[in-house]
Amino acid sequence: KRTAAQRARTLGLPYAGALTPTEAYLLWQMGARLVDVRTRAELDWVGRIPESLFVEWNGYPGGARNPDFLAQLEDYVAMDEAVMFVCRSGQRSHHAAVAATQAGWHECYNVLEGFEGDKDAQQHRGNVNGWKKAGLPWAQG
Repeated sequence: KRTAAQRARTLGLPYAGALTPTEAYLLWQMGARLVDVRTRAELDWVGRIPESLFVEWNGYPGGARNPDFLAQLEDYVAMDEAVMFVCRSGQRSHHAAVAATQAGWHECYNVLEGFEGDKDAQQHRGNVNGWKKAGLPWAQG
């Protein structure tokens, strides 16, 4: 948590911290909640993290923001629990961590690199970094 908090300060992030996938996995094992904010289509077609929670940040197709995101999050995660958000590459999860922090969750984290990570030279994900590349648990959708 200390390293994640330092990253947040360095990057000027408005939430508790920014975690690498491996750090997120370790914190999850210690009881933090992991919320996947990708679309249902991404979970079904790309893969999912077993036993993670699922609350879409935006929908597919069209990408419209989920107006019930915070209410749905509240169904799964108490405001005093540590909560980590993961998406494809760390962008939507950043916005989810900001929104949850602003709504009153006390300890929000973004999982940097996301599930698939950054694009490589051929514009493909999954080869540079991310949850899958780190060898952490996942299952095909």
